[in-house]
Amino acid sequence: MCGIGGIHAYHYAAAPVDRAELLEIRDYMQARGPDGSGCWISEDYKVGLAHRRLSIIDLSERAAQPMTSADGRLVITFNGEIYNYRELRSELEKLGSRFSTDSDTEVILHMYATHGVKMLGMLSGMFALAIWDGNRRATLLARDPYGIKPLYIADDGWTCRFASQVKALLTSRHVSRIPEPAGIAGFFLLGSVPEPYTLYQEIRAVPAGSYQWVNSLGPELPMQYFDIAGIWAEAELNGQASTANPQHIVREAVLDSVRRHLVADVPVGAFLSAGIDSGALVGLMRDAGQQNLKTVTLGFSEYRGTPDDETPLAMETAHQYGTEHEIRTVDFAEFSSDLPAILRAMDQPSIDGINAWFVSKTASEAGLKVAISGVGGDELFGAYPSFRSLPRWVRMLWLPSRVPGLGYFSELMMNAFAPLVKGMNPKTKGMLRYGGTYEGAWLLRRGLFLPGELPSVMGLELAEAGLQRLAPIRHIASQFRVQRKIKSPHARVSTLESALYLRNQLLRDTDWASMAHSLEVRTPLVDAVLLKQLAPHLSGSNTSRKQWLASAPAVSLPSGVVSKSKTGFTTPVGKWQQQLEEGCIAASDSSSPWARNWSNVVMKSFRDTQ
Repeated sequence: MCGIGGIHAYHYAAAPVDRAELLEIRDYMQARGPDGSGCWISEDYKVGLAHRRLSIIDLSERAAQPMTSADGRLVITFNGEIYNYRELRSELEKLGSRFSTDSDTEVILHMYATHGVKMLGMLSGMFALAIWDGNRRATLLARDPYGIKPLYIADDGWTCRFASQVKALLTSRHVSRIPEPAGIAGFFLLGSVPEPYTLYQEIRAVPAGSYQWVNSLGPELPMQYFDIAGIWAEAELNGQASTANPQHIVREAVLDSVRRHLVADVPVGAFLSAGIDSGALVGLMRDAGQQNLKTVTLGFSEYRGTPDDETPLAMETAHQYGTEHEIRTVDFAEFSSDLPAILRAMDQPSIDGINAWFVSKTASEAGLKVAISGVGGDELFGAYPSFRSLPRWVRMLWLPSRVPGLGYFSELMMNAFAPLVKGMNPKTKGMLRYGGTYEGAWLLRRGLFLPGELPSVMGLELAEAGLQRLAPIRHIASQFRVQRKIKSPHARVSTLESALYLRNQLLRDTDWASMAHSLEVRTPLVDAVLLKQLAPHLSGSNTSRKQWLASAPAVSLPSGVVSKSKTGFTTPVGKWQQQLEEGCIAASDSSSPWARNWSNVVMKSFRDTQ
């Protein structure tokens, strides 16, 4: 796991690469790679690549980056891990490739030399990479299928700059800080900035599961090589799998993913909560032969002795699998002390990530460089309430929502009577207007605000510009842009939760929070190979999907973990925020006041740095 950066001065009249600027971009990301650093600049000073290294596979200096191919044609800077690199290396050696390191980075170089961009679909892992192709005189930028690892570009019409962090690009005086209304509107709507937007008009994310060329004409449009919805559609096209034992299929598929995610030359630990996802993964790590396993759990002093306290059940799971277990209890004093560092590390605004920060801090202080996380299990196995509520709303409201003007009229009437109905949830007003489609229903379920509320939060002019540029319903619906329409309600909700909430919030928060502590977090349940294996078995209407995961380890999870109702991992940020006495707007949604107020605390910190 690392930080990567680069500059490609593609215009014939562009200034040559400034080494000092490249190093400043690189070294802003020092926490992402404290074990080493490197820099490469082409002879004509048109291209520069930089790297910060966190050594996980092949710890020797031979594996340092940027790495150049033996013939000097290719240069790579790479962030991530390729879990099937040994199998790929064996195949390449049969074709005549010769290796000078034991790293996955060199395997990528040979894969590209042999297969070109087709190699992206052959890589199993998480990655963001840049490869300079001297023959083509172009730079290839690419991200892994789910977008676990970030990559951002800034293009000023002359020069393209790219890095693992938005804030790293902002160290350059050549990158504009003109605000992006779509990014700001997206944050206030959903609590995170939706890809490909950032808070800045000039900076965009390379889309997940896509690659993008930068040549003498500048950045080309991204090309998608992987699509979550496409996998679900393909599973439906081929027919749902007929098997008498789907539980066995789930066990073998997840165990295979766990084995791949354990590939490392350093110890691999795990985050452990009171839930099924992380507990099952720890059990499967034991089944995969992992020894001397360290696990870490996060607790909060405010939750001690309440149902929200994760630590007792997590301790039971740790005892069940014989792990070396560590519990960190966080209180308001530690939160307030860490808050400035949290907001500095937060690369894009988010209303979440506090838990990821403290559990990563705990793992790092325990001596771990790699930890397994159970993130992604709810999106895959359908454990969120949205898997039940969204199909129900769409069935009920599909027909009335298509009556012209009825949704708008309904909102007007509810606004008129709202003062008479104490405690009305603002989302109730939008049920008829949005609830008849999956994209609208998802916005209702996940949104902090509805689009009509944004003018009171952002101001009328900025809100109108943001909504026009983002087009939130169209943006959400774009996740279904595949040749064959998905029919399964489970597949539709899973696509939205994975491509939006998981990608833009959970994975991004995990990245910035863990990298701030020089920790690599791996996610066996967020894996393209796993999705392809399980989609035919999960897309039906079976309601026991999560139980299949719970039963996957050879040694059963504690009964209290399996029977525990789904609550989600929470933090007492609401109470802490009140204690901080920050000036915030009043919450208009009684169901999530802390999230709405906290969003203003976060946004204020970003505005103060602009």
